[in-house]
Amino acid sequence: MRKVKSRIKTNHKKTDTLLLAAILILLIFGIVMVYDASVVYAHDLFGGKYYFLILQSLWVLLALIGFGFMYSTDYHVLLKYSTPLFVLSLLFLGFVLLPTIFTPIIYGARRWIYLNPQPLPTIPLIGRLGFQPSELFKLSFVVYFSFLLSKKEKFSPIAFLVLILLVLGLIMLQPDLGTALIIGFVAMVIYFVSGANILYFFSGIPFFVGSLLLLILTSPYRKERLLTYLGGNTGDSQGASYHINQILIALGSGGLFGLGFGQSRQKYQYIPEVVTDSIFAVIGEELGFLGLTLLVLLFLVIIVRGFRIAKLAPDKVGKLIATGITSWFAIQTFVNLAGMVHLIPLTGVPLPLISYGGSSLVFGLMGLGMLLNVGKQCQKI
Repeated sequence: MRKVKSRIKTNHKKTDTLLLAAILILLIFGIVMVYDASVVYAHDLFGGKYYFLILQSLWVLLALIGFGFMYSTDYHVLLKYSTPLFVLSLLFLGFVLLPTIFTPIIYGARRWIYLNPQPLPTIPLIGRLGFQPSELFKLSFVVYFSFLLSKKEKFSPIAFLVLILLVLGLIMLQPDLGTALIIGFVAMVIYFVSGANILYFFSGIPFFVGSLLLLILTSPYRKERLLTYLGGNTGDSQGASYHINQILIALGSGGLFGLGFGQSRQKYQYIPEVVTDSIFAVIGEELGFLGLTLLVLLFLVIIVRGFRIAKLAPDKVGKLIATGITSWFAIQTFVNLAGMVHLIPLTGVPLPLISYGGSSLVFGLMGLGMLLNVGKQCQKI
């Protein structure tokens, strides 16, 4: 405890203002675009065009509270809660698989825990309040795994593999391949940065690729998405290729300068998941290639500054936490954007800080708050 207090007193306490500014700009832009993309959908489904705007604003407010807590509380102090938080998130991952009224099947998957499911009454303005345990797990896993590796000079690759398979197995049972991929890649990055032999990484690639292909080929809807990506379902315009076709139409319609704010045509119930996974398509249609370029630059600012914090972190655990959080943000951003432009198959992963949704926003922003926490304890930024 004395060491923690001495760190708190002697650290530089300088906030990375460029990183903070990029985060806040994306948050504000996300609120605006969620409202813009949801006007038609909210009016048809809920009878009011401000439904998603109100909810997203509430989630942002809650996320900022979590962000402020993680930013202001020294990360060395937070580490003592890493193990119970990790265990709790594992229990949530197990509970979400149980067939209860709190864990309904939505779109063929059990990914949500609802606190007030039917027949319990709804909450004014919010309705049914739920969260995705996998989003909490991303944060708890990064912190716990970083703390674990910082305490061990050498962490057995067998133990690492067993831990990862346990975690990914629980997530795949939901099923949620996109989240499993993100956590798997983040785990490998943290493990490598902690000092593990790079040969372990390369030797694990065949196993990883083989497991991924097995998961895809044994699931009809994942197999359809892969065939669509490879061009095998392009003739089925109303089937498996419908989603990506509508996204590409939106992006192509935007051209260089876009159709103008609020002028998207594809948001009129053509694009599925228009306010969540596919919101990037509406942005591209309305703001064009130049608007998307500025958006991507803001994401790059966060990623570059995050890895800089990892490089300058005052200790090993800070380095691993900053690496893990930045990798989580970078990989999730890449998976969403690459799916939108057809570089990889669609995976249903939200765009950080932009897409509508409470779980991803709250826990993601808490992670970025912890990243800034590490940053302000660096000697220079």
